[in-house]
Amino acid sequence: MKRALAHRALGRSGLRSLLAATTRWSGVLVLNYHRVGDPGASPFDHGLWSAGVDAFVEQIRFCKTHLDMIIPDDLPRAVASGRGRYGLITFDDGYRDNHAVAFPILKTEGVPATFFVATGFLDTPRVPWWDELAWMVRTSPRDALELPEWLPERVRYESDREDAVAALLRVYKAMPTESTDRYLDAVAKATGSGRCGVEVGTDFWMSWDNVREMQAAGMVVAGHTVTHPVLTQASAERRRQEILGCSQRLSEELGEPMRYFSYPVGDLRAFDAITRDCLREAGVRYAFSYYGGYRRFDDWDDYDIRRVGVETHLTSDWFRSSVSLPQYFA
Repeated sequence: MKRALAHRALGRSGLRSLLAATTRWSGVLVLNYHRVGDPGASPFDHGLWSAGVDAFVEQIRFCKTHLDMIIPDDLPRAVASGRGRYGLITFDDGYRDNHAVAFPILKTEGVPATFFVATGFLDTPRVPWWDELAWMVRTSPRDALELPEWLPERVRYESDREDAVAALLRVYKAMPTESTDRYLDAVAKATGSGRCGVEVGTDFWMSWDNVREMQAAGMVVAGHTVTHPVLTQASAERRRQEILGCSQRLSEELGEPMRYFSYPVGDLRAFDAITRDCLREAGVRYAFSYYGGYRRFDDWDDYDIRRVGVETHLTSDWFRSSVSLPQYFA
């Protein structure tokens, strides 16, 4: 709340515009979304909804007036110039509302975006691990969560149960991939909810026809692994399978190689030298992380193009500060 009020004051006072005009920055600012719309009473992970429809329209229009909007194909030109303020819009995972809600807005506004899809979800629709964990907590008939093997203390459910969801997600992201199924089974038992049925995820994801339609309209479709594991928690061979398998399916369905990739989870612990080697083997030109900030031309890294996560708690003024003055607020 305090940060939101501070950004409001920055905007209302005119100081943000003054700083933007007098404090120059140069580089590439990448904004990342997951879902557009209103989670309402959804039992799934509310953190995946990045913006409501009206907010998304406003954000895209603001970006158009303050940044040179490009796609990854344009990065070699931008990097070679070494100057300018460029913006990219990206989406992770491949949720159906990307096509049903975000895509029409992007077309109307004339702004291209890049959609990083987990190909396994398109091939075999199912509920992903983060949404299943949220679902198990939100549908639990109990008043608290006890999971002594993984959680140091009992977690009592608040009204929205967000703290419990966040605690379970943190544990999952830090554990070896081979332990994740056992963990999900333990959470299912501890919550009393059981595992989320496969049929629940039938309508979660875009279809390949949806993806081809967006590609034909000038959007970029790129890779986000097959099943969205945290790559550094997987074996070297599993990482290779996830990246090369994703590349193969994109090539089969879209007729083009996978040139761009975004790391699942995407913080600095989510990719390493082994992961970079797999991307080189797959022929990936640029890879995108997810821990905030923008990428300066004098500090460029093809396999760590930083992205700012757009989330529903960002007020209009806060978003505008992040775009106008990323060196301070992104």
